[in-house]
Amino acid sequence: MCGICGEVRFDGQVADAGAVSRMAERLARRGPDGAGVFAQGRIAFGHRRLKIIDLSDSAQQPMVDPDLGLAIVFNGCIYNYPELREELSAQGYRFFSHGDTEVILKAFHAWGPMCVKRFHGMFAFCIWERETGRVTLARDRLGIKPLYTAEVAGGLRFASALPAILAGGREHIDTDVDAIALHHYMTFHAVVPAPRTILKGVRKLPPATVLSIEADGTRTEQRYWTLSVEQTGEDRRRSPEEWQDMVMDALRVAVKRRLVADVPVGVLLSGGLDSSLIVGLLAEQGQTGLNTFSVGFEAAGGEKGDEFQYSDLVAKHFGTDHHKLFIPSDRLIDTLPRTFDAMNEPMVSYDNVGFFLLSEEVSKHVHVVQSGQGADEVFGGYHWYPPLLDSTDPVGDYARVFFDRDHAEFAKAVDPRLVDDTDHSRAFVAEHFNQPGADRAVDKALRLDTTVMLVDDPVKRVDNMTMAWGLEARVPFLDHDLVELAGRIPAELKVRDGGKWVLKEGARKVIPSGVIDRPKGYFPVPALKYIQGPYLDFVRDHLDSTAARQRGLFRRDYVDMLLEAPTGHITPLRGSKLWQVALLEMWLQTHDL
Repeated sequence: MCGICGEVRFDGQVADAGAVSRMAERLARRGPDGAGVFAQGRIAFGHRRLKIIDLSDSAQQPMVDPDLGLAIVFNGCIYNYPELREELSAQGYRFFSHGDTEVILKAFHAWGPMCVKRFHGMFAFCIWERETGRVTLARDRLGIKPLYTAEVAGGLRFASALPAILAGGREHIDTDVDAIALHHYMTFHAVVPAPRTILKGVRKLPPATVLSIEADGTRTEQRYWTLSVEQTGEDRRRSPEEWQDMVMDALRVAVKRRLVADVPVGVLLSGGLDSSLIVGLLAEQGQTGLNTFSVGFEAAGGEKGDEFQYSDLVAKHFGTDHHKLFIPSDRLIDTLPRTFDAMNEPMVSYDNVGFFLLSEEVSKHVHVVQSGQGADEVFGGYHWYPPLLDSTDPVGDYARVFFDRDHAEFAKAVDPRLVDDTDHSRAFVAEHFNQPGADRAVDKALRLDTTVMLVDDPVKRVDNMTMAWGLEARVPFLDHDLVELAGRIPAELKVRDGGKWVLKEGARKVIPSGVIDRPKGYFPVPALKYIQGPYLDFVRDHLDSTAARQRGLFRRDYVDMLLEAPTGHITPLRGSKLWQVALLEMWLQTHDL
C-alpha cells in the first residue's frame, strides 16, 4: 500500500521531476516508510512506500526492470502474487525481490495489459515501456485503490490523491467546480461517479479500466470486468441453505487471501454483522492475539454515539486484544479540518472523522486491517432495496428512495450559472440501469450501488481516512469472486427480513446471534447529524466567509434557510442538507480552491 504519482509528456519535452517530487511529498502520509523518484526523458514517476510485503529495499519503488525494459509505480496489494510468481518462474522469469510489485511487472511482460484479469486484489498502477514509450494505467475491478489524472500542457499527470495532483502545480489545471459533478454531489448522495471529480480539470480512472497511452498521446481505454446481477435457472433452483454455504465458503477464502502480509493484520470492529463475521472467520482459521479496534462518540440529539456493547461482545467471545477509542465532542470539532485535508474529494458521511481518528489510534498498533465495507451493497442490506422488488419504474423508484433532492430543488439551491435543464443524476442512473446484466429493478440498484456508489462513498472514505495515517485497509466483502457469487443470488434471499438475510443465516454458525439479530446500526457521529452549538457556529463561519460568498456556488436564500433550521432539512437517507452544502465549501477552502 502506497502513494503513486507521475508525469508523462507527449510533446517531446522532459518530464518535470520537480513537480513529481512535490506530488510525492503530498502523498507522504500514504507511504511513510520510503520515497523515490524515477525520471527518464519524457516520463517521471514518484512513489511513497508503506512497507507491508517484502520489507527489504529490493521492493522499493519506482521499480525498474532494465532487462525487460519496464518501470512501474504501484499502489495496493495482489493477494495471489505467490501463485502468479510460481507460474511466471515456471516460464523462465527470474525475480530480484519477494513482493507483489515485481510480479505485476513480469505478469505485464508475459501477458500484456490484460494481466489484470489474473489479479486478486486491490490496485492502481502505471507501467512505462522503454522500447515503445507506451504507458499503461490500470485500476482494480471495484475501485478500491484511487487513481486521479489531469491534463497539463503537453502531457498528463496522475496520482493516488487529488490534492497531490494540485501540489504538482495548478497553473495548467482548471480548478473550477464541474457543474455536472456538482449535480451528482447534491443529488446522488454526494457520489460523483468516475471519470468526473468535483473539479473540471481533474479526472479519475474508472474502476476495472486499463488506459494505454502511446508516445504521441493516442489513447485506448478498455473495461476488463463487468458485474452481472442476474440468475440462471440453476441459480433460482438452489436452496437457501446451499447459498448460505456457498457464501460462507467464498467469504472464508476472501478473508484468508487478505492475510497475505509480512506484518500483523488487525480488524476494524464496529460491532455490526460484517466486521464481527470477519473476526469470527479469522478466529476459525486459527488466528490468535488478533488486534481489534472500535470507536465511539458522545451522544447528541437523543442518539447514542457508540456501539461498544456489541464490539465488546464479539471481542470477548473470540478473545481478541481489543482497543476502544472514545472521542469527546471538543476533540471531534478540532479534528474536522484535518479530516477535510485527508479527503481526496468532498465526502459528506459523518463517519469520515470517526475513521480518521480511529485510524490514528490503530496505526500505533498495526499497519494492516481488514474492514467490513461493501456487505450492505453486495448483499442487499439497505432499506431502499425491498421497495424495488416489484418496481415497474426502476429509475423513478430508485431516485425517490436514494436521491438527496430532486432537480427542482437542486435548481433552487445552486447558483443559476451552474444549472441547466438536464437532470444529470437521473440521466446517469437511467443510462446505468439500461446496461445489460441486470433485468429487475432491485438487481439494477444492487449493481449500481456496488460498482458506483460503493466506490465513491464507503470505499473511498475508508481508503482516504486510513491512508492518512499510513494504515492499509483490506475489504474482503469486495473480493470479486464473492461479489460475482452474490450477483447470482436471487434478490429475495438478500433483502429478506431487513436485508443481508443469506449472509446473516450463514453467519449463525460463526458468530453470536446477539450480533446478528441486533437492530441495524451505522457508524454514529450524532454531533454532525444534529448540527447545533459550536458545530453550527463552525458551519456558519465557513458559509458566511468571504471565500464562500465570492465563490457563489449556492443561492444565498437557500443557505440562509438551512442555517435557520439546521435539523429541519434532512435528506431521504437521513442526512443533513446543511452539512452537505457546508462540507463542499469547507473542503474547497481547506485545499485553497
